[in-house]
Formats: sequence, C-alpha cells, structure tokens
Amino acid sequence: MAIYLGGETAAVKPKLDALTPREIVEELDRYVVGQTAAKRAVAVALRNRIRRQKLPEDIARDVLPKNILMIGSTGVGKTEIARRLARIADSPFVKIEASKFTEVGYVGRDVESMVRELTEVAVDMAKQAAYEEVLPTAEQNVEEKLLDLLLPSPGFTYPLPDGESADSDPQHASHERTREKLRGQLRNGSLNERVVEIETTDRGSATIDFVGGQGMEEMGVNLKDMFGNLFPSKTVRRKMKLADAKATLLRDEQENLIDMENVIRTAIRKAENSGIIFLDELDKVAGRESGGGGPDVSREGVQRDLLPIVEGTNVNTKYGMVNTEHVLFMAAGAFHVSKPSDLIPELQGRFPIRVELESLTVDDLKRILVQPKNSLIKQYQALLGTEGIELEFTEEAVSTIAEMTAELNRSTENIGARRLHTLLEKLLEEVSFLGGELEKKHQVIDRAYVEERLSGLIKDQDLRQYVL
Repeated sequence: MAIYLGGETAAVKPKLDALTPREIVEELDRYVVGQTAAKRAVAVALRNRIRRQKLPEDIARDVLPKNILMIGSTGVGKTEIARRLARIADSPFVKIEASKFTEVGYVGRDVESMVRELTEVAVDMAKQAAYEEVLPTAEQNVEEKLLDLLLPSPGFTYPLPDGESADSDPQHASHERTREKLRGQLRNGSLNERVVEIETTDRGSATIDFVGGQGMEEMGVNLKDMFGNLFPSKTVRRKMKLADAKATLLRDEQENLIDMENVIRTAIRKAENSGIIFLDELDKVAGRESGGGGPDVSREGVQRDLLPIVEGTNVNTKYGMVNTEHVLFMAAGAFHVSKPSDLIPELQGRFPIRVELESLTVDDLKRILVQPKNSLIKQYQALLGTEGIELEFTEEAVSTIAEMTAELNRSTENIGARRLHTLLEKLLEEVSFLGGELEKKHQVIDRAYVEERLSGLIKDQDLRQYVL
C-alpha cells in the first residue's frame, strides 16, 4: 500500500495584499448601502494592517492599530460593516456585547473571554486551511486504504527467481489489474453502496468545563491534555457504506497529516496580528462614578476592566498566551442617552477614530432592498423559487415598501433597516404560507398589493405597536 506524506502547514496569507482602500470600500459596497465615512475608516485601518506586515520587525512592533468607534442608531449597518470587513480580510472575528461584562468581583462574564473566543475562531480557521492543504494527499491515502479493504494483498508470495521482477509474476500482475479496475469503479462512485468494515478513531473525550472563577470560564480544559497517555486514543471497528467510510477515513487522515502544534502557532499569530473584536453596545457601559456609590456593578468598573485588553495585554488561553496589542477593536453604540465623552478618558483615547453613521433615507432603504449581493428581495425570491414560485417586485412596490419603512421609523422607534425584515415578512405572509400550493406560479408584487397588505399597519397606531 502506498502512503503519501504531507508537508508542514503553511501560514494563511492575507488575501488583500493587492487591494487599495478604495477597492476595499467598493467590495463593502456590494453588501452595505451608504455609510461612506465608516467604510473609508475601516478600509484605511485594514490597509494599514497590511502595510504594517511589510515593515521591518523593529518598526512594526510599535505600529499599533487605530481602533474605531462607530456611532449610530440600530439598524444602520455598524455590525454588518465589521462582519463583512472580517470576511473580506479572512480575519478571525468575534462580536461581543459590552453589556454582558461585569467588573472584577461580581458574577458575570470575564472580559478576557472575548480574547479566548477570538483564539478559538482563529484555531478553527487555521485548522480548516490546514485540512484543505493536505486534502489531495489525504484523498490518495484514503483511496489506497479502501482498495486494500476491497482487495487485500495476497498473504503469501513465492520467492522469485533471480533476474525476475514482481511485474513479471502472473499472480501479481492479475492482482494489479483487478486493483486498477476497482480504482476506476471507486472513483466513478459505482461502489458507494457496498458495505465495508473500517477502523476509525474514537473521538469521545473527557472534558471538564469550569463555570465561574476568574480566568477559567469557557476554557473547557481537556483531560487528555492534562493527563496525556492516561486517556490514549482508541480505535473502533465500524461497518458502513463505502461512501460514508471514505468521508470518515478522510477526516482521520487529515487529522494525522496536519501538524497541530504548527496550526496552533499559526492561529495565535493570526489572532494577534489580524484579529478583529467588535464591541457592540459600548454606550450601555458609558458612565462614570457618582459620589453616592452602592452595591450595583459600576459601568466605570467594566470600562476599567476593558481598558487593559484594548491597550494590549497577554491573555491566557488553552492554546497559550495571546497578546492583544495588535488586535483591531471596533466599538459601536447608539449613544442616545449617553455620549462618547461619558467614557473614561483612558478608554476614549484608545478609540482615536470616530465615525458617525447616518440615518437611512428612503433612497437608502430602496437600495438595501435590491442592491446588495444577497439583498432581502433576492433572498425571498430564492426561497420561494425552491417551490417553483417566481416572485417579481415592481419598482413602484419597492418604493412603497421603502416609504412605509421610513414612515414607521419616524413615527415609532427607529430601528433602521431591520424594519424591512418585518414589513417584507408581513407582506409575503400569504405567499410564503401557500408556497407550492399556489396555482399561479408567477406572483407580481406591485404598489396595489403592497398597500393592500400593509396600509393597515400604517394607519392603525395601536396595531403597529404590537406587530412591529
């Protein structure tokens, strides 16, 4: 049986080396409507990261990321800009609500948990990249293993006379011809239903999750890591169809081929140099101590706990120490009640770039419905298309939906583009309910249909308070 050895896992290279900030903004425009100032700020921050990676080590060490504070009401695109930026950059990304944290000494989430989550995401990304790198080698190895199961090698071979090779042996030649014939059947899938018995690794592992305790939450300490050979991996024999066996063996082979230590080193470097942490609802912890004091958890205490993480510190994770000095922090909040100046001065200084996101106009809402790559209307068209329903929106219908959304945002709580989800769901409620049972497969949504289905919500103030 031929087994091919895989090489070491290479570090995942950034995909944006050739992209300028202008091109990054154009890429964001495919998913997020408007908010040019915010897009320009995050594009420059991302490009500066790529520039920093090309600097000599002694200079790069001192070039710190310029963290960004995005100010704007809910539903205007703050989270979506950060999420799409992370996807474009292939960066580890986590979104955390700042209001979930409490200061030291109180029961609640530890601020360091955000760095542990970021490291977990980075390890998953590095592992997936390593799996893809060794995939061709793993597929060859699995093919040879399956062929050995389907056609075991002859258990006894006669000694060959001097000067003769194995290829000239009729028994060996016949075996090889049969093996190659099975290889062709294996590749074209004609053997997928055959049942085989394989040996696979038992992936059950004993773990202990520590709940509570400063620095220990969510670490999920693995007993195998602690006690090593006291819990050796064991193999089990299972009978399954060949197609399932191939997938199971491929997973095991990929695990065997990758260098997990190198994967973890790569992941930690990626988390430290490319990681993005999005701190949402920062306005909920904005505030300073008043003279009274009391037993309540102070918002200023949470800010002071966040400060060292944003400034740069070493956080202990189950994969090792992770330094947050070059992690990009993007914070966001509506700041309706509080102001950015209500944050403690030290934390304000760690978010030097501030951008205010604009409220969405009727024109913005119209573009949100149709322009993004996977806009809401395209999503509904695709969903109903699975049942043979062809959904068509007229331009007047789109304008009417946008105008109703803007009107509801003005007269009730302004929740931005999220209001579109509610209106479209209400608008298409009947079509979605009947689905494939509809006799008329081509459904045209025009202005009259929109007004018939939604005008009641606009006029009835009591009703829209409950529905929306």
